[in-house]
Amino acid sequence: MGEQPIFSTRAHVFQIDPNTKKNWVPTSKHAVTVSYFYDSTRNVYRIISLDGSKAIINSTITPNMTFTKTSQKFGQWADSRANTVYGLGFSSESHLSKFAEKFAEFKEAARLAKEKSQEKMELTSTPSQESATGDLQSPLTPKSINGTDDERVTADASQNSEPRVEPNAVPFPHSSTTISKHWEAELAALKGNNAKLTAALLESTANVKQWKQQLAAYQEEAERLHKRVTELECVSGQTTGIKTQKTELNQTIEELEAALKAKEEELEQLKAEVENAHQLQSQKDAVTQKLQETETRNVELEAQLADLEQRLESNQVEQESFRKSLRSLLELLDGKIFELTELRDSLAKLIEGGGS
Repeated sequence: MGEQPIFSTRAHVFQIDPNTKKNWVPTSKHAVTVSYFYDSTRNVYRIISLDGSKAIINSTITPNMTFTKTSQKFGQWADSRANTVYGLGFSSESHLSKFAEKFAEFKEAARLAKEKSQEKMELTSTPSQESATGDLQSPLTPKSINGTDDERVTADASQNSEPRVEPNAVPFPHSSTTISKHWEAELAALKGNNAKLTAALLESTANVKQWKQQLAAYQEEAERLHKRVTELECVSGQTTGIKTQKTELNQTIEELEAALKAKEEELEQLKAEVENAHQLQSQKDAVTQKLQETETRNVELEAQLADLEQRLESNQVEQESFRKSLRSLLELLDGKIFELTELRDSLAKLIEGGGS
C-alpha cells in the first residue's frame, strides 16, 4: 500500500526563525493543505504539506512530540530531527482542535508501534545473542585455553572413549613421559587454535564496524529516497486536491474581484463626498472670513457709537450749561426789564407831575 493520507486540513504554515529562535517566518503565501500520512510498511505517521512542488513540512511523529495550542487559532510543535519548530494558523478554532486531536491520536499510535517493534527486535535478537556468546567465550577464557588438570583429564578421557580416530592422534601409552608429551602437544594445539580464533574475532569485529557504517549509509540513502518517493506520491496524490483548490481559488478570485469593484465604487463615492466636503469647507472658510470682517466692523461701529455717546453726553452737558446760562441771562433781563419798567413809571409820573 505504501504511504497514504489519512487526514487533511488547510492552514497557513510557519517556521521558527533559525537565527532569533523567537520570530515566526511564513513558509506559504496562503493557506495550504496539511495532511497526516501513514506508512503501513514501516508503521510510521508523518505530517506533510506541499506548496506547489516544494515540501514545506515533512515531520515524522514520535512519542516525544507535543502539539501546543498557543491561541484560539494557532498551534505549534517541535521537530528535533528537522531542528525546527512548525506553526500552523487555522481559519477557526474547530479546525485547530480537530488537528490537535488527530496529533494526539497518531502520537499514541506511534508510541504503541514503537513498543511493538522493540518487543519484536528483542525476541528476534535474544537467541542469536546467546549462541554468539557461547561461541565466542571459549577461546577468550583463560581456563578454556589452558584448562585445569581435571578438565584436561576429562577432555582426554572423552576423546579416547570416542570410537573415531583422528588423523594426527597419538596412541595413549601408559608411561608418564608419553603422557606429559601428549598434554604438551594438546596445550600447544589449543594455544594455536586460540590465537587463530582471537585473530578471527578481531577481524570479525572490524568487519562488523565496517558493515554497520555501510548499513547506516544505506539506511540514510534509503530514507532520503523514501522521502523523495513520498513527496512525488504526495504530488501525484494531491492532483485532484490541487484542481479543487484551483477551482476554489478561481471562485475566491471572482469574489475578490467583485468585492474590489464594490470597493472601487465605494471609493468613488467617498471621493465625491470628499470633494463636496472640500467645497463646504471653502464655503465655511469664506463665511468665517465674512463673519470675522463683520465682527471687526461691529467692533469699529461699537467704538464709534461709544464715541458718539460720549460726544452726545458732552453736548448734553454743554446744552445744560447753556440753558443755565440762558436762564441766568433771562433772569438778569427780567430784572433789568423790571427796573426799566419802574424807571419808565417813575419818569412817567415825573412827566405827569411836571405838566400839571
